[in-house]
Amino acid sequence: MAESAARRPPRTRRREKPTATWPIHAILIVASVIMVVPFVWQILTVFKTTAEVSRVPPTVFPAEFSLHSFETFFSTVPFWSMFGVSVGSLVLRVIGQVSVAALAGYAFARMPFRGSGVLFGLFIAMLMVPSQLFLIGQYQLIRDLQLLDTLPALAIPGLFSAFGTFLMRQAFLNMPKDYEEAARLDGANPFQIFWYVMLPMAKPMLAALTVLTGLYSWNDLLWPLIVSPSGDNRPLPVGLAGLQGQFGTDYPTLMAGALVCSIPLVIVFLLLQRQFFAGIANSGLKG
Repeated sequence: MAESAARRPPRTRRREKPTATWPIHAILIVASVIMVVPFVWQILTVFKTTAEVSRVPPTVFPAEFSLHSFETFFSTVPFWSMFGVSVGSLVLRVIGQVSVAALAGYAFARMPFRGSGVLFGLFIAMLMVPSQLFLIGQYQLIRDLQLLDTLPALAIPGLFSAFGTFLMRQAFLNMPKDYEEAARLDGANPFQIFWYVMLPMAKPMLAALTVLTGLYSWNDLLWPLIVSPSGDNRPLPVGLAGLQGQFGTDYPTLMAGALVCSIPLVIVFLLLQRQFFAGIANSGLKG
């Protein structure tokens, strides 16, 4: 019996049929097309004339590819001055918000204190309040500081972010405590533990927060209109909004400006996309 059992060939497991994933891929392809079509239409509109844009039925491809819309945009909008204002505001806001959010998130995650839960709940509650409700108070603060029509006025309200604090708190909560305890045994103080141990481990989340903050700062329109009444320090979104006329809009020029203004953000995202997705995946926000 033992010899016959030993001679029996081993049972082969039945191959499981792979799950049919084609419906998921079909949905993803349709969603990708829906997302890409407006961008492709924008690029095609850049090379059209105003008559072609307003034609009914609309024309997909321009009759002649022309760069006249770019020439009109650069001659109408003071691009380089507004570009400098946008970059300066973005740098100040990103550095300030990432620094404040990292410190606050580390305090909430690793330095428990009395009332921390209630205080963090108030932080989260601010996410449900429309940002427009803070405009009057923020304007009065900037006016009292005599910072109207200045570059810091564009960045100061964005130095604090409840969402950024939440992201950094999630990042520090997901880190193992062994590194922190080992650094404490070596004699490191709380700030040294934060700066040399915990913060380098949070680089993916810092990259994600940098991209999100930069995107919001680059596209901000309402606040620059309020704190720059003279128009001396206004970013690119304000210049794009000025291209929309009351009785008509030159859509090829507007699309050319939007395309030019979106290139820096695309470059930044391509450089930080790996860290961005890693940070979002580790934040607890993934579905």
